[in-house]
Amino acid sequence: MNRNDCSNETSNESGNKILEETSTPACDEVSLFGPDPGRTYEREVLVLGIGNILWADEGFGPRAAEAFHTAFRLPDGCEVMDGGTLGGYLLNDITVTRSILVFDCCDFHEEPGTMMVLRDDDVEPWLTTKISPHQTGFSELLATAALMGRAPESLVVVGVQPERLDDYGGSLSDTLRNLLDEAVELGRAEVARWGFDLARRPEGAEVAPLMAACVEEAPYEEGRPCEAEACRIGDERFLVRPAGVHVEDPSFERK
Repeated sequence: MNRNDCSNETSNESGNKILEETSTPACDEVSLFGPDPGRTYEREVLVLGIGNILWADEGFGPRAAEAFHTAFRLPDGCEVMDGGTLGGYLLNDITVTRSILVFDCCDFHEEPGTMMVLRDDDVEPWLTTKISPHQTGFSELLATAALMGRAPESLVVVGVQPERLDDYGGSLSDTLRNLLDEAVELGRAEVARWGFDLARRPEGAEVAPLMAACVEEAPYEEGRPCEAEACRIGDERFLVRPAGVHVEDPSFERK
């Protein structure tokens, strides 16, 4: 992300910041995005959730995509996908799509719960500094697509600053869970900007699952073991301290 650009800052009802980057590329910069009059696309819009649901707030992207899928009926040519940690397997989906909306957990060096909307060249695919645990992989995919002459016409990332990442196997923090609806609405506005006004599904409508049934949010959370039954700090066989003893515990002495 180019920090020399201007950004507009607003706050949501919970007081969390929402930043929108409004950059203008310098005259000597070449944008990777924009219309390509001679090109055809297999898909108009891809809504993509990136992240790992087994790593606390790192699962924000897939959960936001799931919420988006549950909320809206998408017209032909638009698709929602749980990108998870698929990495290079997403290249084909990127190269055949005109406009891509990404939900992700991003490290903006802001307060937890800060949401930011990044558009096109604000999501710099050549960055070496990571703004997300997945940016290296996704940035390389964008760079590869650009070298192939098949970068998307438009790219938007709705990212949020995580609160907790060190709860392995844990759920979203309350801070980020409470932002899912707002992220979905920001995403809907971006899709509308691309010319697709999405209709909300009727309340209680039956929705085909976006991901495997066992990892959809409701059954996944209902089947979660308590912390006393599940080690959340790694594999007990490789720990430098006994399971259940926290680093800050003054009674524990490393031997």
